[in-house]
Amino acid sequence: MFYQRQLLAGAVVSALASWSFSAHAQTTPPTSEASSEASANAAAAPVLRPIVVTANPFESEENAQILTPAKVLAGDELRNKLGNSLGETLSQELGVSASAFGAGASRPIIRGMEGPRVMILQNGMPVSDVSTVSNDHAVATEGATARQIEILRGPAALLYGSGAIGGLVNVVNDRIPTLLLPRLTGEVEGRYGTVDGQKNGSFSLDGSAGQIGYHLDGNYRDTDNYKIPGNARQGDASSASGRLPNSFTHETSLGGGVSYIADWGHIGLSASTLDDHYGIPTDEKSFIDLHQNRYDLDTLVREPFAGFESFKFKLGYTDYTHIEKQQDGTPSTVFANRALQTRWELTHKPLAGWRGTFGVQTEQSNYSAIGAASGTAELTPPTRSTSFAGFLVEERNFGPVLVSAGLRGESVQRRPDAGSGLADRDFSLLSWSTGALWAFTPGYGLGLTYSLAQRAPTVEELYSNGAHESTSTFDIGDGKLQKETSHNIELTLQKTEGLVRWKGNLFQNKVKNYIYGRTNGKVDDSGAADPDGEFTQRFWSQGDATIHGAEAEVSYNWNGEGYSVRGFADTSRGKLDNQGNLPLQPATRYGVGFGYRQGPVAGGVQVLRAMKQDRLASFETTETPSYTQLDANLSYTQKLNGVKVTWFALARNLLNQDIRLSTSVLKDSVPLSGRNLILGVRTSF
Repeated sequence: MFYQRQLLAGAVVSALASWSFSAHAQTTPPTSEASSEASANAAAAPVLRPIVVTANPFESEENAQILTPAKVLAGDELRNKLGNSLGETLSQELGVSASAFGAGASRPIIRGMEGPRVMILQNGMPVSDVSTVSNDHAVATEGATARQIEILRGPAALLYGSGAIGGLVNVVNDRIPTLLLPRLTGEVEGRYGTVDGQKNGSFSLDGSAGQIGYHLDGNYRDTDNYKIPGNARQGDASSASGRLPNSFTHETSLGGGVSYIADWGHIGLSASTLDDHYGIPTDEKSFIDLHQNRYDLDTLVREPFAGFESFKFKLGYTDYTHIEKQQDGTPSTVFANRALQTRWELTHKPLAGWRGTFGVQTEQSNYSAIGAASGTAELTPPTRSTSFAGFLVEERNFGPVLVSAGLRGESVQRRPDAGSGLADRDFSLLSWSTGALWAFTPGYGLGLTYSLAQRAPTVEELYSNGAHESTSTFDIGDGKLQKETSHNIELTLQKTEGLVRWKGNLFQNKVKNYIYGRTNGKVDDSGAADPDGEFTQRFWSQGDATIHGAEAEVSYNWNGEGYSVRGFADTSRGKLDNQGNLPLQPATRYGVGFGYRQGPVAGGVQVLRAMKQDRLASFETTETPSYTQLDANLSYTQKLNGVKVTWFALARNLLNQDIRLSTSVLKDSVPLSGRNLILGVRTSF
């Protein structure tokens, strides 16, 4: 605790001291707030603009993300795809699937990599929840109040931590303002869904007073158990039908921030709170009560001293708790995580043609999973983790060739409670990447990247030893696990200009000491073998693995005025070397979407086909059937008393298909929801 207070005090003092660096007066660069203001005053017809990827160290446009292939969801596209969870929102993006543990908990899976290999950020800082621990744990960030959601896969993702070995997702809500607005702006949305009685309302407000910018946002969501097309359990007519038991959700969030903004930059603070109450759709019918408080500080100083373009400092503190409760409300396990992170970045001016960013990132967390009744570590002992990392990324143009290189060194320590009798572990990690993009003709690019990434085993992978009620597993960690090392190579070819655009990616990941959960029969609550036991024994194990795949997308006038069309496909396959397939691998998918936009009217339809997934791990027993998902959307935008109002209707799973995801540990007993019609209205001013 002393170290935590000392680090916090030092960080704040350093940030305040940065005010003394004067900067030359200059025009404030456009940000997402400025774009929102422009959109609010524009006519109903859209004005296409480049989308800035804020999680990239150079904040370049989405189309420039060759060395870190990216997708940015924003505006109408984000609102149309918004789901009850982050995994559901992103589940149809290229190369992205979802863990699909009911309506309340679903995490994105990128190119077959899940859990701690996919880092979740909020405004460029780790979310610091416990969603990496288990699939029944929700991601503690809210998409309904996001300005945009960014997906990064590739070398630059490594700059945010060893947990980004598979990629990262950054939820941007701009809670700390960076621009002084001439008047109050905002957005309010309400929606209702038929499949689960969803009632959802969200809002965001931005304004300024003198040199002070301020922001406020909030969300409320309440859903009942959702409707399903057939029976909950495949091939079992006696299992639940009509609605999926215990699939309800109830979530509220509120956040706000203020900042002092001047020509030299800004310094700001934000605070937010999140409460999430949702059911676990297993036979035990348990549920989770989640609460998180989060505090952030963000500082930017332009031209702090000679030779440098900017200095950035971020600090985040998270206080997270969730209680897993039995059906009658009796608390079972209390998960807690308190984390303090800092991030320091300096971007230097071009030096011998090279432009670069370097910095330091630190994190200290205290994690525990304690039995509510006993007060003892029944699943995972209290463990203190610390990390210290330094990173550097550089890029330079050599004529038509853009070259990029990055390096990250990190030290990670795991310190379980002394009374647990478990050994401390220390890991030294080194990750690096290099790549090049050749613009062989205007609008076309050929890119090749190679990266090496290392990841330390998580606390639960090392030290778990007990029953986990919500997943019905008895988890057993291995204190001798070694760090993962991934060698990734990727080839990209794309066309980024004109009405017709396309891109294709080929990738391969070879992972040494890949960590995975290996199941081994039924046990009772003490871990003893029992054919009729309520828990499945799961060992954290290691083996070398290879994951390879391909992605392709082609579009005509996508999101433009008039008619548009988009086709897409992705596939990946993961194998444990000489041990068969990796578990929970995504199915091969392909699809096509048609759109129309003219003046105030916009609409579209998309069909997605997922193939049967029969590439099973040695301990998996059932195939995942194929499915076809048909979705549609329609909206009408008008001005009422100077306020932009959009009426919209979204239709999901129009064919009422029994959809099960091969990436879900509950695929045999928990299908996705059936046909759903969502009606809503959104205003912006």
